Amino acid sequence: MTSSLTEAEIARRLEQAHPRAIHEDPFPQFAGRAPRPAAVLIPLINMDGEWYILFTRRTDRVEHHKGQVAFPGGAVDAEDTDRVMTALREAEEEIGLHRSDVRVVGKLGEMQTVTNFLVTPVVGIFTWPYTFKMQTIEVNRVFTIPISWLVDRDNFHVYIRKESNRQVIAYYPFDGELLWGVTARITLEFLHVIDLLHDD
Repeated sequence: MTSSLTEAEIARRLEQAHPRAIHEDPFPQFAGRAPRPAAVLIPLINMDGEWYILFTRRTDRVEHHKGQVAFPGGAVDAEDTDRVMTALREAEEEIGLHRSDVRVVGKLGEMQTVTNFLVTPVVGIFTWPYTFKMQTIEVNRVFTIPISWLVDRDNFHVYIRKESNRQVIAYYPFDGELLWGVTARITLEFLHVIDLLHDD
């Protein structure tokens, strides 16, 4: 499915998509508090002609989303000139993916999270294989999932959380890892934008 998709075509589809912001209704605990700006990197690699997305698993020592599968990323710092810089800086700090090794091909619209961050997903491609240097205080593991698996509707489901009446997206485990929540939402939005996943 993804073997014929080129880097240039991914960039073209992202550029033509006119990213839309995706905001949740405000959570009661954050009433009157503006969300904190943040950015994540959606790292793509091409391995043997097939596209993969790289994810991390966060440690239990981080402040937010403990132990969860995530993209490299974090809050905007004062010295960041834009969201692309935030995403690249955080990826370099967290997993040692040097910003000079990443070819940025586009970004998605902002997404609001349950922890009151307003996240801009930035899409970047780097050459595989790669030697990572993980910040072990924040990251337990780096791993990849093939896009061909991620677009298979048999591999994820959507449900409503009873206590909040909010929609949650969750994948079934892959290599022992559980992709759900905002990271799954960002993943599905990316797959929609590059025209690999369509609404029924």
